[in-house]
Amino acid sequence: MFELFFGYFLSLLVVVLWDYLAWWGGVWLCQASTVNVVTMGYMGLEIGCVSHNGNFYCDEIASGLIWLSGLVTSLSLVSMSGMVYQESKLFYSVVIFLFLALGFCFSAESVLVFYVLFEVSLIPTLCLICGWGYQPERLRAGKYMMLYTVGASLPLLGFVLFQVFNSGILGFGLFYGSKPSEVLLNWVMFACSLAAFLVKSPMYLVHMWLPKAHVEAPVVGSMFLAGVLLKLGGYGLLRFTMVFGLLGGVFLSFIICLCLFGGVIASIVCCSQVDAKSLVAYSSIGHMSLVLGGLMSGSFWGLGGSVLLMLAHGLSSCGLFYLVGELYKVYNSRMLFLMRGMLGDFFGINLWLVFMCGFNAAAPPSLSLVSEVILCVCLISYSLWFFVLVGALSFLSCLYSWFLYCNVQVGNFPLWVRSVSQANYCHVQGVVCVSLILPMVGLVFCCSIGKYLYMQVFFLYYETNFVGRSGFSVVLSSVVEMSMASSSMMVMSSKIVSFWCSQKNVMKSIGESCKGCVLMGLKVDIL
Repeated sequence: MFELFFGYFLSLLVVVLWDYLAWWGGVWLCQASTVNVVTMGYMGLEIGCVSHNGNFYCDEIASGLIWLSGLVTSLSLVSMSGMVYQESKLFYSVVIFLFLALGFCFSAESVLVFYVLFEVSLIPTLCLICGWGYQPERLRAGKYMMLYTVGASLPLLGFVLFQVFNSGILGFGLFYGSKPSEVLLNWVMFACSLAAFLVKSPMYLVHMWLPKAHVEAPVVGSMFLAGVLLKLGGYGLLRFTMVFGLLGGVFLSFIICLCLFGGVIASIVCCSQVDAKSLVAYSSIGHMSLVLGGLMSGSFWGLGGSVLLMLAHGLSSCGLFYLVGELYKVYNSRMLFLMRGMLGDFFGINLWLVFMCGFNAAAPPSLSLVSEVILCVCLISYSLWFFVLVGALSFLSCLYSWFLYCNVQVGNFPLWVRSVSQANYCHVQGVVCVSLILPMVGLVFCCSIGKYLYMQVFFLYYETNFVGRSGFSVVLSSVVEMSMASSSMMVMSSKIVSFWCSQKNVMKSIGESCKGCVLMGLKVDIL
């Protein structure tokens, strides 16, 4: 984690000394962090669990999310190249404060410290939306966000204080070893406290603040919202999962059904959007519904797949919001019926949009595919009825990703679009998108996550399920689970093939992009 703190030091130099250092500090942190993470995974290095004074705790999950926070922070600094903000030093200060709040929140071991930082992270986000938003409606969007998130987190504060005063323990370990009669003295309070995490994720029916916040937020605010802030809800659920088993299977099944069904509805709504930012925002709700379902399942498969999907979604959605911001610079609009005719004209955005839309639809070779396959196996193993909902989510994610890409490619290029020199932004787009693509692909091929997850799943599943069972039942259950995994893999493979091969615009766009790059290089040499 040394590169993150050193990158934070460079960001402080940006605020104190010179604004132009923001670009170079962001570039250094992007490339150094991505290369370092992939190299550590290739070498098989693992991050140990480190505790400091009982207040802060760092393990593999916290380290991954802290790295994601640092990467999004650096990308936000890079994406501001060529943009003029009022009170730029104040803007940098807000971004750095948000990074600090997120980093300490992910590493907090004390429940009270976690709750305080959980709420403090909303303050710089509100400042980004209300201070540097685009439209006057940004004030209403900020009010929606604060009312939803703060109002839903008050029962969580009551539950935390109730448990702390009863047990006298501030750490997350206060739930370990507790009897059901001690932990669930008031299970209604705990069920209500889950609303804080479900709203922050968010779950469908409590999601109305997210599209409004995304539409009115600047590009940097949208990148933070989709890349990191939504992961606070999943991380909070992950830390509180030791209590889920005490609430009973009926309660958990109801929450999982609600999350998955809401994800399907959000994906259908996503396909009918006319605003590009709103489309990407609703796609985040669909992906996070899978994360919530995996976390609520209580299995190691679900937990591991949810963590991987949180990282993958943070990278892909961050890139999509950045590219939507780049399209806004060209068309001066986010309406999909106005963003037309980009095929062959904007080679940089076309090439990166292919990758980001593909990764958003879990196309290979991406971390999204691995995480979605794991979650499909987990949820189908939990209940065969979830096969319909999971299949619908997979199909719809492909549909709206392809809809977003094809909509901006086909048609005639509008004559009223203002002239924008793409040569000034190609290097920025390359730095941002390559920094996102490298971990999305490198973590699949180079890292030891798959090996580590497989060993942990095998031993945990053996200890919890195989002990005391007959050999025939063990073999039968293994065969059933492997068949479920194979069927899920076939579904995902068919989805991938349909995405990449149903149209020829993808390969044509890549060819036009390469042709444009060559022509630009020749023009630069001639000049």
